[in-house]
Amino acid sequence: MDWNDSPEQAAFRTEVRVLLKTKLPERYQRMAAAGGPGERQWEFDRKSDDPVARQAAADWATALGERGWIAPQWPKEYGGAGLSAMEQFVLNQELARAGTPSAGGSGVSLLGPTLIVHGTEEQRLKYLPPILAGEMAWAQGYSEPSAGSDLASLQTRAVRDGDEYVINGQKIWTSGAHTADAIFALVRTDPTAPKHRGISFILIEDIHTPGLTVRPLIDMGGRHYFNETFFEDVRVPARNLVGEENRGWYVGMTLLDFERSNIGGAVAARRTISRLLDAIQADEAGARERVAGGAVRGEIADRYIESEVMFQFSFRIISMQHRGLVPNHEASTSKLFNSELSQRLSLTATRAFGLHANRWEDDVPAAAFTHGYVATVPATIRGGTSEVQRNVIATRGLGLPRG
Repeated sequence: MDWNDSPEQAAFRTEVRVLLKTKLPERYQRMAAAGGPGERQWEFDRKSDDPVARQAAADWATALGERGWIAPQWPKEYGGAGLSAMEQFVLNQELARAGTPSAGGSGVSLLGPTLIVHGTEEQRLKYLPPILAGEMAWAQGYSEPSAGSDLASLQTRAVRDGDEYVINGQKIWTSGAHTADAIFALVRTDPTAPKHRGISFILIEDIHTPGLTVRPLIDMGGRHYFNETFFEDVRVPARNLVGEENRGWYVGMTLLDFERSNIGGAVAARRTISRLLDAIQADEAGARERVAGGAVRGEIADRYIESEVMFQFSFRIISMQHRGLVPNHEASTSKLFNSELSQRLSLTATRAFGLHANRWEDDVPAAAFTHGYVATVPATIRGGTSEVQRNVIATRGLGLPRG
């Protein structure tokens, strides 16, 4: 299979590289050199107390926004770049290689596509421009304590009261809610309907609306990334309903970002391997002797081969999308393989440093890989657990009967 760029793709790739060379803020260059920014780095930076972080977030959003690359998949008439699937692939590949943070968050990847398809023109004009300008970040209110993988079992209620909905309930694992400006949520508006029906999609345009409480969930690495959100008689204008009442499940499943090749995961794996090899060559914490001729050496080779497999999964998906096909079980295969690879790779990296991997201080080189391992623990849970992905592969890919 020939994966070389066409002349047009090569020219576009050069354009992206020029942007990265001339416009990527120094803050993100330093982060990339140290292994790359964390998830939602841009969203956290834009609300940071550090003026340097805030300026970096603003400058990067401006640089991407001038080319429509904050939302490259959106149609041009709504402020996006209208890029083809292959152009999105090239863009994402180069951004991942440079270790840059994405901008826009859930507002770009989830809410924007939903409003473009199901929203009113009033909603599009009101919400899409501030998302693209980097002025309004949205959190996603989907999962609940008893509705994670089985999301359709959600119980957060919204009751119509005149021109408003009154919302009561709880969401959990709400990524970035503590720095978001607003939240969109799936709520149950008809408790008597079958679980996939009776759900509505609603916008809470101010996360500080009375009755809405955001509480932090600190992960095992000490990071504040997740939150739980509580709704106690939260009143929302009825005009904030997106699509039809009780048809929110179908609204919420909308995705216009067809470029789901997960090339970023493949590139991130290769970057981690390169950093690990550099650390071993520098004999950090005596890693060179520990790795030479031992089992860890074989593990590193296996991880490199697996990263190449991940690249091939990405190329397979983008080739399908380029031909107008929509990946289904193929995307689940890619997600499953990538999330489990990230965990295996991080664990292999910690083994290269022996007991030094138990140290947590940021100034110890081995600690970066230990932090990375802890951060990968949720990888096989969020975005659909490994068990859910295997069920999709079994039923839709292999045609096996449901258990």
